[in-house]
Amino acid sequence: MSPINKAHQNVLNEERAFEKEDEMQKRYHSTQEVARILGISKQTLLRYEKKKIFPKSRRHPINKRREYSLDDIIKLKKITGRL
Repeated sequence: MSPINKAHQNVLNEERAFEKEDEMQKRYHSTQEVARILGISKQTLLRYEKKKIFPKSRRHPINKRREYSLDDIIKLKKITGRL
């Protein structure tokens, strides 16, 4: 298994501990979900983005809320040293 596939699997395994099976099919995750996966508060996640420690997140085209893909979560985990 490649490192990327292994990282994706690790993220999915962690998410299963927090979310229901039907929510696992989501393409993007909310700020609150990502903060929980990373083990940090939502405020910290937003502060790191503001200070450019984390890259800017994708925004939903209609409601402008932040959205994170599995690839984004893996990048954030690498930055925090939790991967």
